[in-house]
Amino acid sequence: MKIALIVGIDYYQNVSGLHGCVNDAYSVESMLKRNDGGSINFKTKLVTSSGPTDQVNKRELKDLINVLFSQKAEVALFYFAGHGYIEANGGYLVASDATHGDDGVSLNEILAMANRSPATNKIIILDSCHSGIAGTSMENADISHLSDGMTILTASTAEQYASEENGSGIFTTLMVDALSGSAANLVGQVTPGSIYAHIDQSLGDWDKQRPVFKTNVKNFVSLREVTPPIILEDLRSIVEYFPVAGHEFQLDPTFEAELKGRDEGMPEPIEANTLIFKRLQKFNRLNLLEPVNAPHMWSAAMESKSCRLTALGEHYRRLVEKELI
Repeated sequence: MKIALIVGIDYYQNVSGLHGCVNDAYSVESMLKRNDGGSINFKTKLVTSSGPTDQVNKRELKDLINVLFSQKAEVALFYFAGHGYIEANGGYLVASDATHGDDGVSLNEILAMANRSPATNKIIILDSCHSGIAGTSMENADISHLSDGMTILTASTAEQYASEENGSGIFTTLMVDALSGSAANLVGQVTPGSIYAHIDQSLGDWDKQRPVFKTNVKNFVSLREVTPPIILEDLRSIVEYFPVAGHEFQLDPTFEAELKGRDEGMPEPIEANTLIFKRLQKFNRLNLLEPVNAPHMWSAAMESKSCRLTALGEHYRRLVEKELI
């Protein structure tokens, strides 16, 4: 069972309101609720505040977080979009009824709940200002206290603000893009690590906010499954053509189905070989394979040269060899 508490707060009684947090919460829930193709993914609870009639107060927010991390789930995920606050004693998530920034739910308390959780994987995702302080020891800023299975992903460092753009948080926009498939691996899995990598690469070095990623896990869990860019049967066939590391697969003109560009006396295409070549070309397009001493795969075949796996291709070859795919 995978469960997620998703909170977005735009309305605040005593501090300035926000504009994109509720939209962000709906977008995140839409992505997490179902995998690509419609299968059930997370069981979600969505809580939002857009006006005085639907406030999310401190007591309610704290209770909801406590219930989430009390469940014995495969994954317990908490997402928050709203105001964040930092002071000498730590950081806070600000609820609708807060009179001051430190009148919110303490990030130290949230981390304590998550660290005690019976859930196998605990994931905290925060799109709020100063959220990078989450998990940091107050005694030593270089130390994080994360129990086994804990992952924290935040929109900014402890010193930075989290920005909104076009009615949505910049961080969450990139996260939703990652969940939609931009950060998927070749078997269609989107993990917290791949989400962070996607966001980190999308924000330039001069951006005023940088994401923070902290984790203590033995294996990354998939947060969403999307349609893989290659049929798994095709991917598993990689060991047929490259049985050992460093192997080169020899090509010749019989692998190329195109008749144009052939010199006189060249052998005709062989159907079985052209089918193999189509698969090898898929590997090439996914950066799993490269021609040797040729500008592209067509030239490698027509000039009877070979192809070999890239570093990424060798990685997937090993996974297939170990029956991990």
